[in-house]
Amino acid sequence: MEKKIRFVDANLIEQAVKKLFLKAGKSPTKDMLDALKKAENDETQQTAKKVISQLLENKTVSDKLDMPYCQDTGMAVVFIDIGDNVIISGDIDEAINLGVKNAYDQGFFRKSVLDPLLRINTNDNTPAVIHKNIIPGDKIKISVMAKGFGSENMSRLKMLKPSDGVDGIKKFVKKSVLKAGGCPCPPVILGIGIGGTMEKAAMMAKKQLLRPVNDKNSDIRLAKMEQDILNMVNSLGIGAMGFKGDTYCLGVKIETFPTHLAGLPVAINVNCHASRHESMEV
Repeated sequence: MEKKIRFVDANLIEQAVKKLFLKAGKSPTKDMLDALKKAENDETQQTAKKVISQLLENKTVSDKLDMPYCQDTGMAVVFIDIGDNVIISGDIDEAINLGVKNAYDQGFFRKSVLDPLLRINTNDNTPAVIHKNIIPGDKIKISVMAKGFGSENMSRLKMLKPSDGVDGIKKFVKKSVLKAGGCPCPPVILGIGIGGTMEKAAMMAKKQLLRPVNDKNSDIRLAKMEQDILNMVNSLGIGAMGFKGDTYCLGVKIETFPTHLAGLPVAINVNCHASRHESMEV
């Protein structure tokens, strides 16, 4: 059967990226807000309950004033899945970066991107970190993430020994969370990538942060592991913003990939309570 080719102008990608970042930069997702409301209701420590209440109040204020929910409007991360029947007219990277620039200008978002050594700001929050993936079909899916660095700085990667197994992974997560404490602005989401290579594990961990807070892993084994780690992390008592309490983490999301017999790469990507991300099809 002859493939039906779809032609897409890069300007459509630019406009989609702009729209997504304008939305993501101003508000957490609904599932994240629902999780925060539940955490507030369930919290038994009064200080932590008050902190979560203030986080929810921030949402009300940001909506009323049409301004960012958090002053750190992050570094732009874009995942774009492109159908193998799609031909894009124009430069994809250029379109994405223009969409980011225009969103950060129009939204009056803080521009935080700079040269890593010279520390000179690019002044438009570009370039974005772009991950392209080819998928079957004629669709284009764009997912954006405005990743703040209070949480990104608390992310970790470790090349465990195969003999460390699941217990070793849990110990690594526990140690990482204890070290992070209140720095990533908890309640947090933990994305965990297990297997592959160093960069594959890190990529899986980051992409897991796009999952809804309240979804369950389709793999029963991983679903149990997610719940076990969630319970373990919350039992540490660190609480919202590190003020001690019942809820430090709202969700744990795990993805695995086959790895070499000599290795066990594990990456943990931490996301703050703002959890700014949005997706759409073009």
